[in-house]
Amino acid sequence: MLISAQNPLVKQVRKLHNSKERHRQNLHLLEGTNLISVALEVSYPLVTVLTTELWQKKNPFLWEKLQSQGERVETVSEEVMTKLATTVNPDGVVATAKRDSVVSHPQQNLQLGLILDRIQDPGNLGTIIRSSVAMGVDFIWLSRDCVDLDNPKVMRASVGEWFKIKAKVEDNLSLLITEYQEKGYQIIATDLQGDIKPWQVDLTAPTIILMGNESRGLSANLKNLATHKLKIPLFNGVESLNVAIASSLILHERMRQIEVRGLRG
Repeated sequence: MLISAQNPLVKQVRKLHNSKERHRQNLHLLEGTNLISVALEVSYPLVTVLTTELWQKKNPFLWEKLQSQGERVETVSEEVMTKLATTVNPDGVVATAKRDSVVSHPQQNLQLGLILDRIQDPGNLGTIIRSSVAMGVDFIWLSRDCVDLDNPKVMRASVGEWFKIKAKVEDNLSLLITEYQEKGYQIIATDLQGDIKPWQVDLTAPTIILMGNESRGLSANLKNLATHKLKIPLFNGVESLNVAIASSLILHERMRQIEVRGLRG
């Protein structure tokens, strides 16, 4: 059992709380029973697994699977776990995984893509990922200045759906949008000055949806590339919605259109 916060492995994993260290070590930090369970379900390759004895007793089936799936599996004290975890009340398990263990590329027959521009709140990004999996988004591109895709808070907010989404950071979103527009995709942007409501456009057609920063919205150069500018109608003087909620509403409208038209396969 590892009982010292000065243990080299413990110190290495603790450093993964920091974004630069995750990039430098090329490792994700996975935390919590829910996230680890989904990682096991999808056979996501784990490098290091650290658990407390109490967690092992509470989760014997998961513990058995982890011992065969992790490259290195260690038991740690409760005190060490509080150092390893990013949460105030950790439930007793953390793991690491290679950041490049799964390389994502959009498929040729992509029907629905989502571009995220400068999203800063990890809770928002995690929620968007969860909604995207639930509502059939094929691929997500993020601007370089978005919150890290593998931020531990992003992963937790996705409630495990993080492992099921295909996504990547894209350096030139303008070029990407132009390429898809030339292929015949409609480019949808949300805009406070938009003149189309979500149900007035055919969202079942090949579509790329653009969503922008929580306070500043979309970058002007991206917004100008949109073929359709949508505005979600609101009551009581409310000007706009949280970006995660707005994304979910638009994605759900697409699902509604699919159901109404009997297009669900």
